[in-house]
Amino acid sequence: MSMKFFPRLSKNYIEILEDDEYYDITIEVGKDPNVKIFRAHIIILCYRSPFLRRTLASNKKNNDILTHIKFPNISPENF
Repeated sequence: MSMKFFPRLSKNYIEILEDDEYYDITIEVGKDPNVKIFRAHIIILCYRSPFLRRTLASNKKNNDILTHIKFPNISPENF
């Protein structure tokens, strides 16, 4: 595999993280007045976070489509 592939792939992942249009889940963290909503991609969350993978998998078993998660006990800075 060409070494030129990896820098381009990394650039594409950064573009995905900055994408405001093609996300499929929102994560709300914090309590009023310190609340922040993050837009994300379920597939990336599943592979990067075992905790979020379990959270998303448990919801999938219930045949629900999860598009929004709330974590009021986590500050936006820590998240």
